[in-house]
Amino acid sequence: MVVDANVVLSAMRSSAGASHLLLREMLVGKAPFAVSPAVAFEYEDLLKREGIFGDEPWIRPDEIDTVLDALFSQAYLVSPWFRFRPFLSDPKDDIYIECALTAEATFIVTHDRHFRHPAVRAFGMTVVRPADFLAELMTRRQPK
Repeated sequence: MVVDANVVLSAMRSSAGASHLLLREMLVGKAPFAVSPAVAFEYEDLLKREGIFGDEPWIRPDEIDTVLDALFSQAYLVSPWFRFRPFLSDPKDDIYIECALTAEATFIVTHDRHFRHPAVRAFGMTVVRPADFLAELMTRRQPK
């Protein structure tokens, strides 16, 4: 799977909800995911953006680095050698498609509606919200 930065942000803003549960699964290696350098930079850029955690941020930049280091240590790191530009209606999101294609990921987890492009499905990817991915993950863990 490839996880959009908006899911990571949501997970860090609140300890309630599916995004946070998914992040915890990722951090302990129970939810395999892929990251490319562009996706990693997007995570860092978004999480360190001025005011993203409000006027009185509860988390410092060095603490964000610690979380990202832990997250990236669990990631399957890929380096896409091709580009699709522009592909989605929001061209900044093309990095997730490129990462997923390189990693042969079947899921992109996001809160973003820009990923509802018909070609995404043609590439064999399913775009899901965090709660839907967690449900899929739990189903796969059930003994058969």
